Amino acid sequence: MQKLKFTIYSLIVLILGFSSCIISSEKNTNSANLDKAIEKKVDSVLELMTIDEKVGQMVQYSAGWDLTGPASSKSAQDKLDKIEKGLVGSVLNVVSVKEVRAAQELAMKSRLKIPLIFAYDVIHGLKTMFPTPLGESASWDLELIRQSAAIAAKESAAAGLNWTFAPMVDVSRDARWGRIMEGGGEDPYLSAEIGVARIKGFQGDDLADANTIAACAKHFAGYGFAEAGRDYNTVTAGEFELHNMILPPFRAAAKAGVATFMNSFNDIDGIPATGHKVLQRDILKGDWNWNGFVVSDWGSIGEMRAHGYAKDKKHAAEIALNAGSDMDMESYAYEASLKELLSEKKVSEAHINDAVKRILRLKFQLGLFDNPFKYCDEEKEKNNIYTKEHLAVSRDAARKSIVLLKNENSILPVSKNVKSIALIGPFADNKDMPIGNWRAKGVYNSAVSLLEGVKNKVGKNTKIYYEKGIDLLIPTVKPGDNQFLHPLKINKNNRTGISKAVAAARKAEIVFLAIGEDAYQSGEGRSQVNIGFAGLQNELLEAIYKVNKNIVLILSNGRPMDISRANEIVPGILVTWQLGSESGNGIADVVFGDYNPAGKLPVSFPRNVGQEPLYYNQKNTGRPYNPKNVTYSSYTDEKKSALFPFGFGLSYTNFSYDNLKVNKEKMELNDEIIISVEVSNTGKVSGEEVVQLYIRDLVASIVRPVKELKGFQKIYLNAGETKTVSFTINKDVLEFYTANRKWEVEPGEFLLFVGGNSTTKMNKKITVN
Repeated sequence: MQKLKFTIYSLIVLILGFSSCIISSEKNTNSANLDKAIEKKVDSVLELMTIDEKVGQMVQYSAGWDLTGPASSKSAQDKLDKIEKGLVGSVLNVVSVKEVRAAQELAMKSRLKIPLIFAYDVIHGLKTMFPTPLGESASWDLELIRQSAAIAAKESAAAGLNWTFAPMVDVSRDARWGRIMEGGGEDPYLSAEIGVARIKGFQGDDLADANTIAACAKHFAGYGFAEAGRDYNTVTAGEFELHNMILPPFRAAAKAGVATFMNSFNDIDGIPATGHKVLQRDILKGDWNWNGFVVSDWGSIGEMRAHGYAKDKKHAAEIALNAGSDMDMESYAYEASLKELLSEKKVSEAHINDAVKRILRLKFQLGLFDNPFKYCDEEKEKNNIYTKEHLAVSRDAARKSIVLLKNENSILPVSKNVKSIALIGPFADNKDMPIGNWRAKGVYNSAVSLLEGVKNKVGKNTKIYYEKGIDLLIPTVKPGDNQFLHPLKINKNNRTGISKAVAAARKAEIVFLAIGEDAYQSGEGRSQVNIGFAGLQNELLEAIYKVNKNIVLILSNGRPMDISRANEIVPGILVTWQLGSESGNGIADVVFGDYNPAGKLPVSFPRNVGQEPLYYNQKNTGRPYNPKNVTYSSYTDEKKSALFPFGFGLSYTNFSYDNLKVNKEKMELNDEIIISVEVSNTGKVSGEEVVQLYIRDLVASIVRPVKELKGFQKIYLNAGETKTVSFTINKDVLEFYTANRKWEVEPGEFLLFVGGNSTTKMNKKITVN
């Protein structure tokens, strides 16, 4: 039956006169020729399209109804009718082969039978959940990150999807901003490297591969710089800050061939990003010569009215298209107004054609014209999702993302034959928090809990005492409901379990205290002014400390947190983020020494929320630190430095850095210098170390940061082993967006730093002529 459908489809295409649109089954090894072939097919389809059909390709709907049954409302029926008429280009939130097939079959009834693209927020896994992106970024393991994205793509493709709204490559410096959990942290270089790894994972080597999906670099641009860390808020960033700190990850994504971009909700210096022509047309599509398409964020075109930038939805559609926004997600502005705006000559058909060509190009690249039901394989849906192999990678990602912040008196690792352990806290036996926010099709309560992980690891003679102690949240929805859409209610009064927790701690040899944040305390719309322990968690911590000081803090978090008080009294601290499906097993691997932690912080942890936004690559100011003078750039009531800096993370072994040297001290602009260092494992166990390269441009046409990450290598060293690690310094490392308003290297002196975190002092000076 399926073959018959394809045959009929092909015949209809021939009758319509664009058989050249069908992609040849022969593999073309010449990428240049392949591009030309696709462009010819795109142009062939475009020539046959009416203006209504063109505008339709620029429309994306969210489907919140059953596509396999009767429409649930008049609005739903209207959307179904438009799909059938070929007036919709993409649908999001349709997940399952059955549902995707039903929608695609509707599209195949249209005059030109242009297939739909099916999109979903696959942020850190589809059903097999991996650590939330900020947590996984702490692994500094680009191959692991690529692999987890590839698994997410494989599961998504098996479920009928072919487009994800990930990765988020916003540089995020403010822990108050809830969506910091969704990106790669505070540094543009690390964010770029991680973003590219995720893009390669999602898209593979060929978008036509049935196990790959299109990626989307978001949010273009500046969203992570929202004032006061408040979601959707305004952004004030100067031209040089924009180019040197905000845009580099997007530039890297464009260079890596990401299929799509998503613009952002915020304005930048008064211009909403959705209507920002300089960003979208001039820089992205012009300077960077990128040929994918831009999708708006949810309703962001229509939201330009609330910004005070558009007088009505029609005006918003005009602004957005002229600025370069190609597809309208859920604001219904393009479908309502573009045809009329075209007749009024307020928008051009050239801009409409450009947008449609970009959208059609991706559909050809995905192979959807060749087979609209390519992603509708029920056998793959049964066999390629939530497999043992995928869960094994999830466990590996979990343990590699853990950061050891403190290990006084070598409290970790713990012997598997320890006599007794008290597992205490709201997250000690929580199977839902580890799944994290933005959980796609992750199943409620499906993660391995910390308690389960510990039980799987210790010997039969180890006594385990478990007590929750407190509830962090007061439930406001039924278990399994979408908490994303509901406000949180923090428990501030019910202390009834604390006494039992204290009794358990008193009996135990060691305490694992599992506190921090719930999955829904971070994420979109989850900005907070308090980034410490909410509710009664501090009270629980102090009560346990009074009876047992042998505590390991197992910190669950989506953002950097203020853990200053815990750091004063607790001898062991592990940052375990929200680690996904295999969370408890991954944590147990680290706690009991089966894996030596190697994670490094992708964000700075503050001493106090009053330091936010906090980041390592600050500028020096005209009055740098001087403890003998009140009038310097710092605080009178707290140190200005981070409690735990960017790039920091301990190991169960120790590493030393020696013999830092450069092969020469002077270089020409087009030359290069090699800097090398000897790294030794001076401890008794094998382990991994992330060797980090930073630079400082001492004098420049604009003020430069005190340090900038420009390279890193993750190496494995056996106990007693020494390796030489080298980095190449060339114009790509030294260039920046200068006062000349272009990317270039300015001659002068530079400091090159190498070490295990951003506070390293070891450096060499070079001169560029």
